[in-house]
Amino acid sequence: MHPRQEQLGLSEHAELLATKWLSAKKLADLSKTQGRCSDLPAWLPCTEDPLHLVGLVYKKGKFSAIEEQQLSDAIQAYKLENQIDDAGFQELVFAKNGTSKHSAFWSAITAAVPMRPIIAVYHHVRRSHHPLRAQGKWMPSEDALLTAAVLELGQQWEKVSDRVGRMASDCRDRYRNHIQNSEERAVGPWTKEEEMRLTQIVTDMTVKQGRDMDNDVFWGVVSLRMGNTRGRQQCRIKWTDSLSKTVKNHGTKPRWSSQDAYILVHKVDSLRVRDDSEIDWKTLPDPHWNLWSAHTLQRRWLTMKRSIRGYEDMSHTEILDILRLKKLHLTSSRTRAVVSAEAVEDSEDGDDAEN
Repeated sequence: MHPRQEQLGLSEHAELLATKWLSAKKLADLSKTQGRCSDLPAWLPCTEDPLHLVGLVYKKGKFSAIEEQQLSDAIQAYKLENQIDDAGFQELVFAKNGTSKHSAFWSAITAAVPMRPIIAVYHHVRRSHHPLRAQGKWMPSEDALLTAAVLELGQQWEKVSDRVGRMASDCRDRYRNHIQNSEERAVGPWTKEEEMRLTQIVTDMTVKQGRDMDNDVFWGVVSLRMGNTRGRQQCRIKWTDSLSKTVKNHGTKPRWSSQDAYILVHKVDSLRVRDDSEIDWKTLPDPHWNLWSAHTLQRRWLTMKRSIRGYEDMSHTEILDILRLKKLHLTSSRTRAVVSAEAVEDSEDGDDAEN
């Protein structure tokens, strides 16, 4: 985005995001909307300027550690200012009549995490403070209860949650990833035939349709086309952590190299985030460096970070400084930050093959 565009309307966008309830689909549609003010919805902030040609700007993805703290501080401040105790807070957050969505509470705490939509904060806070959260491993008796509940109630997850005693999202994920079609599902290592079939299904759904093979995949549909012999989670993990990079590398399994580590460190540095929990790992690949999935990049970063003695007590900046120094054997690129593989010369050094 052009620097002037950042100045023209983001504060207005943040205010809108904290007050207007927009669905995920509406948010996505508005983020793609481009044109002059007369072309945009009347309520979408817009400044009459030739550079103001963007739609709604908002942040998505996992909440960072810093955002978690900002939300916690905002919640405590709201409780203190309005003399709300813990019981009142639970009633406010989990009100059954739905009118809580329109309360000043949600707007107030959303304002503490700029560029986050109020609907995202609403769901995040409800998950984080749910009395049924973090109950540990599912027991066979719970699986049986969940199966019976879905058979009777269908996929009405709030009602299923009341019956099972687990969060609605936990019930949904447990059923879809572990119970649904489990009698048809294979376990253990994938066969070559399965890998070929999965590759064909994913490429048919994405590459041949002009879509991204890592981020535009509907895994429930993939599982169905696999004949339900592998679940949606199995298919997603197998693709993103193994097959995707082989397909991109023309059928050869690539090796993670010191060059890749160097690029990753400098890409993370270029983001200028305060903490690595703020990183959207999907944004790191570029046209010249795209073999590795977001999950792989995050895992590789954590491995490098944890290799530093005492990293737990260091700031993100201190960790970056050490990692940059550790990668200075790529002397040809030592004088400038690297944000694309195109800017790094080939290296003969290689680390372990990515599994």
